[in-house]
Amino acid sequence: MRRLVRALATGAVAGAVLATTAGCSGSAGAASPTPAPSAKRTRTLEPAALAGLHDLLPVTSLLFTPQLPSARAQRKVAIACMAEHGYRYAPTPPASDAGAGGGADGGTNRGTGGAAAEERPQPFGLESSAPPRTAAQAPSEKPPRPGSPESTDAYARALFGRESARVSTKGLRLSVSRPGEGCLAEAEKRLLGDGRMRWLQVRIMLFEAQQQARADVEKDPAFRAATTHWRACMDRAKVKAQDPVAVLNSLRSADDRKTSPAASADLRCKAETGYLTTAYQRLAAAQQHWLDRHPAVGADWKKLSDRQNKAAGEVLGTKAG
Repeated sequence: MRRLVRALATGAVAGAVLATTAGCSGSAGAASPTPAPSAKRTRTLEPAALAGLHDLLPVTSLLFTPQLPSARAQRKVAIACMAEHGYRYAPTPPASDAGAGGGADGGTNRGTGGAAAEERPQPFGLESSAPPRTAAQAPSEKPPRPGSPESTDAYARALFGRESARVSTKGLRLSVSRPGEGCLAEAEKRLLGDGRMRWLQVRIMLFEAQQQARADVEKDPAFRAATTHWRACMDRAKVKAQDPVAVLNSLRSADDRKTSPAASADLRCKAETGYLTTAYQRLAAAQQHWLDRHPAVGADWKKLSDRQNKAAGEVLGTKAG
């Protein structure tokens, strides 16, 4: 939950585009043809093809948009703010890979589900037999040395503000709070101004939309048909499983991904039936349907993203992109 709070609370988004790839618009309930099984399909999709399927998801793509400039700008503002209070503040820099982001507190911004430096969610179980990738982690910050200025209550108050001053916002199910004063709050305000809490709320809503769309796609006729074809293939392989997520949940180790007959059959049947292509297309439609029903979320995301990009450019001395 702490990672989720950081992911929702910090970061900037560059160039948010709500339009989804062709063939992924419309309501979540609209049916689309399920690819027919083909013995010529490879056992698993190539990484580029999988990345293309991941990119179909409009809500997930927003949550995982690279956010590094904002992270750097917030860090710079927070360091300067603490120096004005007479303290040396040295948070670890945000990870520098393309999917990285982070807040002025040095925490990596992971987008939600997120976080952007981590592998995106794989909502339909296994996609390859390779072990799960680990996120690129920034070096851990050392705890303050006992007796040092950084270990004092005054230092914490300058950085985080008073506990009673924290501010919070919530979505339908999730509530997140942030410092209401102190240098971390000042850094976020420098990037977002009076839109700070709306930005946090929008991220919460998108995170919840991602979950809701995954639940909604279970009712989609084309997705249900794809699952039926997948299950029939698994039956022919003499493996009983309700759906691919159940297969994933049955695996207890990374080795199981390579050696389990259920995992092998799952990947083979996904390839033979085109399951992942249909599943991602229909999930993309469900996510786009949510965005269409909540246009203010997309509009505010774009407006606040542009605002952060401009402010980050000013702080870092670069052009806003």
